[in-house]
Amino acid sequence: MTVFVLVASSSGKQSTQTSETASSQTAESSQEASSADDSQKILVAYFSASGNTAMIAQDIAFETGGNLFEIKPQNPYSEADLNWTEENSRVVQEYLNESQRETPLEVVSPENWADYDVIFIGYPIWWQEAAWPINDFVEENDFSGKTVIPFAISTSSDLGESGNLLAGMAGTGNWEEGQRFSSSATSSEVAEWLTEIGY
Repeated sequence: MTVFVLVASSSGKQSTQTSETASSQTAESSQEASSADDSQKILVAYFSASGNTAMIAQDIAFETGGNLFEIKPQNPYSEADLNWTEENSRVVQEYLNESQRETPLEVVSPENWADYDVIFIGYPIWWQEAAWPINDFVEENDFSGKTVIPFAISTSSDLGESGNLLAGMAGTGNWEEGQRFSSSATSSEVAEWLTEIGY
C-alpha cells in the first residue's frame, strides 16, 4: 500500500493508468484461472454399503458440479452380510480370507471415462482398508493424467493407508491426500473440506 502511494504521488496520471492496467490484467488472469478450474470435468465414484458414503458423494457432486457414479457389486451386500460382529458374515469371512474379496462389479467404468480430469473416490473403511468393491474399480481403470482424491466414511477408524494402497493398485494417476468423514458428517463439513482443497 505504501509503495503504491509513493509511486502514484511521483508519477501522477501515468501511475494511475499503470495501476488500472495491472488491475485489469489481474482480473483477466483470475477469470482465466477460474475458467481453467471450471473446465475440469469431475467424477464422484463411490461404493456405499449402508448409504452413508452415498450422501457424502452427493454433497461432493453438488458442490463441485461433478457427475456421480455408483460402484455396484454384481453380488450386492445385504444387511446380514455387513454385520462385522458376526464371525460367519460375508464381510468377516472376506476379511479373514483375502481370496474371497474379489468382487466383480456390474459396471467397471462410467461412460466417457477418458474425459474426466478429477476423480473423487468414496468408500467405507473396512478393517483400516477401503471396502473391497473399490479394488476392482481401481484395478480396472487407467488413471493416467487424472487427479484422484479419496474420501472415506467410518465410525472410528481414520483414513489410514487406504488411499496409498489404492494408489499402489492403480499404478497411475496423481493421488492426493484424502479425507475421512464420520457417518454423521454434515453437508457444511463436506463443503468446508472442498474449499480447503480448492474445489
